[in-house]
Amino acid sequence: MAEKKVTGPASYFPSIEKKYGKPIDFWMKELKKVSKAAHMEQVTHLKEKFEMGHGHANALVHVFRQKQGL
Repeated sequence: MAEKKVTGPASYFPSIEKKYGKPIDFWMKELKKVSKAAHMEQVTHLKEKFEMGHGHANALVHVFRQKQGL
């Protein structure tokens, strides 16, 4: 049986891990620190603190907020 292809924001995760050298769990814990901030404030946090590109930051924040029910 073939693996189900990952789509949507989570499809960025392999390239995020490769480019920034940290597992997705690291990024989810980092976002937990700013969980009370608005979506774009969280994106800005990742961009400014880690020099992350907008698309990667947005994908992480989207999945984080979805998992947190935000």
